[in-house]
Amino acid sequence: MELLIVMAIIAILMLIAIPTVGSLRKNANRLSAIQSIRAIQQAEMQYESTYPANGYACELKSLGGDPATGAASPTAAQILQPDITSGFKSGYIFTISNCQKVTVNGQDRITSYSVTGVPQTVGKTGDSGFCSDQFGTIKSDPTGGANCTQLVQ
Repeated sequence: MELLIVMAIIAILMLIAIPTVGSLRKNANRLSAIQSIRAIQQAEMQYESTYPANGYACELKSLGGDPATGAASPTAAQILQPDITSGFKSGYIFTISNCQKVTVNGQDRITSYSVTGVPQTVGKTGDSGFCSDQFGTIKSDPTGGANCTQLVQ
């Protein structure tokens, strides 16, 4: 009888703990996504100052690269870690889009961009989407998409 009571108590504690673990994971993914957006912004600023003729990078892979393959270049600047440049990190998908360019002396220069981070599965890996641009303001979309309107504090 005592064993049944102990098992019942353990089952009740597990039922209480399982939803808490899920919300903790989503919160950790949310914080990771915000930090990843900030890291991409900083990498874009460094890329733009390192390669001023190119402007900003319009692909995550341009911000990455392996130092073992040779020197940094505009197509592999070796600024960001591979986990972010893959486009997938901590339950979020990251992309750079909406690149605007101008042509200067026959060379295209990217003058603006948007970076987005959206949950791989809304409600499971995260609840909010995050966006930013060359101005550095991070906004969120509480529905998990890329229609970001609310400032992230």
